[in-house]
Amino acid sequence: MNNKEEIKVDDVLEALSALGSPETIKTKRDKFGVAPKNTFGVFQKDINMLAKEIGKNNDLAIALFETEHYDAQILTSKIFNPKHLTKDLMEQFVSSFQTWEACDSFSMKLFARSPFAIEKALEWSHREAEFEKRAGFATMAAFCMANKKADNDVFEPFFDAVVRESWDNRIYVRKSVNWALRNMGKRNLDLNYRAIDTAHALLQMHNKTAQWIANNALKELTDDSMRRSDYPRSIYRPKRKMK
Repeated sequence: MNNKEEIKVDDVLEALSALGSPETIKTKRDKFGVAPKNTFGVFQKDINMLAKEIGKNNDLAIALFETEHYDAQILTSKIFNPKHLTKDLMEQFVSSFQTWEACDSFSMKLFARSPFAIEKALEWSHREAEFEKRAGFATMAAFCMANKKADNDVFEPFFDAVVRESWDNRIYVRKSVNWALRNMGKRNLDLNYRAIDTAHALLQMHNKTAQWIANNALKELTDDSMRRSDYPRSIYRPKRKMK
């Protein structure tokens, strides 16, 4: 599949079928809670391998998405160029999610790297649909590491969204809110302090879900062994002037 012009949808579906198995379908359902319709049962590592072999190919990605086949749509998230995303495409993708796996794959590989990452993440954080709201916070979480140049002020609306939605006890929402808070706190020292302050504010809300989010985040963010990044490096790792 090295020549992009020769890759056909049917060839990709055949390759996905060969990578899948009924045993994997059962494992993903029983162990990870992933039970989509219309799937061959392919692990992420195998889809990643196929995506690497194919490379970026927007036309093929859209054609695969339109098959409505679960594994093909996961592959879409890995071979579409995020720089070419449009708002309409993002809405088409986000409304299709059956599982947290699809949600996170699109959020991490595409949405967080798109020109509209901040806008759509904040918009989706208001949504009622569980996986659309999760996509908002998963995109925030992934943006923390995908965009290494964003200033700290960019993340203030993310913190506001975390506090606003900390009441939502649906498992895939609260875990994504927690994920976003933890990743913001791992971006740099100042955002670490900001995330810890936010977690302490959640503890004062006397809401079990907010308290779970806060306690889980604090456990990691206050751990001396936590690995913290230093983005943007222009501020946190300035180049030393040559003498």
